[in-house]
Amino acid sequence: MNVPFLDLKASYFALQPEIDAAVARVLGSGWYIGGVEVEAFEREFAGYVDAEHCVGVANGLEALQLALLAVGVTPGSEVVVPSHTFIATWLAVTQLGATPVPVEVRADTYQLDESLLAAAITPRCKAIVPVHLYGTPAEMDAILELASAHRIPIVEDAAQAHGARYRGRRIGSHGKAVSWSFYPGKNLGAFGDAGAITTDDDGVAAHLRSLRNYGSAVRYVHDERGFNSRLDPIQAAILRVKLRHLDAWNERRRVIASRYLDELSDTGLILPAVPATVESSWHLFPVRHQRRDALREALGSKKIETLIHYPIPSHLQRAYSDLGLGPGSFPIAETIGSTVLSLPIGPAMTDEQAACVIDAVRTSLGAGG
Repeated sequence: MNVPFLDLKASYFALQPEIDAAVARVLGSGWYIGGVEVEAFEREFAGYVDAEHCVGVANGLEALQLALLAVGVTPGSEVVVPSHTFIATWLAVTQLGATPVPVEVRADTYQLDESLLAAAITPRCKAIVPVHLYGTPAEMDAILELASAHRIPIVEDAAQAHGARYRGRRIGSHGKAVSWSFYPGKNLGAFGDAGAITTDDDGVAAHLRSLRNYGSAVRYVHDERGFNSRLDPIQAAILRVKLRHLDAWNERRRVIASRYLDELSDTGLILPAVPATVESSWHLFPVRHQRRDALREALGSKKIETLIHYPIPSHLQRAYSDLGLGPGSFPIAETIGSTVLSLPIGPAMTDEQAACVIDAVRTSLGAGG
């Protein structure tokens, strides 16, 4: 059986009449920048994540970049980031002329190790960026307490956490601002690039709306040097349709994740840990194994597609060689990079496909590891 990593076409075919009607509505409106579709999605998504405001932007990277700028990050600032994350988290910092200060992640949850945060705080620190990686929320209580004590704003990277919860409350407004990506492969994905920032802070929201629109709140009046980063109304219309199905899709992901956790527990794989305080959106299902590459090759030979998230930590990327953080600087991140493998998971995945993956993993590793 062929098992794709993620079937992106399935959500379109399942919702084709609704999506086609939404796109046609935008095309027939004659309004192709901003407008009612964007405003409606912003209201609906803010309501979904229990935030006061949602500000749509062009993509997830710019969402994080503008959020950091809106909370006061400037050239010369320091921003705490996880050692293990997609490089966009670091890029958003350095594109503002600030310096990323990496903090090691926990080996079990892959989230920022809150016990190491205090040692990373200096007078130049202007933000902390917890990343809800793979869909599992970071330990927000401890991070919020430390940030409050030091009066440092938190900007959450929730690019993979659509619908995830921390202590029963949806991710979306724990920090000063929360950045989102709607890249097509996300739990809530557009048909191209798209992003947003949610916040409960009126001032931050107003600043973001100006920043995304050339630094202008009033047409042809520019109070700051802003950006052109606006959510496309066609993407907003598509996202409005998909948002209505997100909870059901996430529930399907949880069913598959539960099967993996149960039926792969004796294979020798290191399975993802999910604390009792969180409800993961299961954007990805990462496992770890010392013979990761051999396992991936074996699964590929059985037509099971896997991906690696992420093989090279940001501190070892050539793009950040100037930071002087060589091998051994963050051993947990480096170990994760060399052993992690993402198994297929998605709302269109069938029970038969999940069973096929489980069977193939068990066969490749040998029952019991």
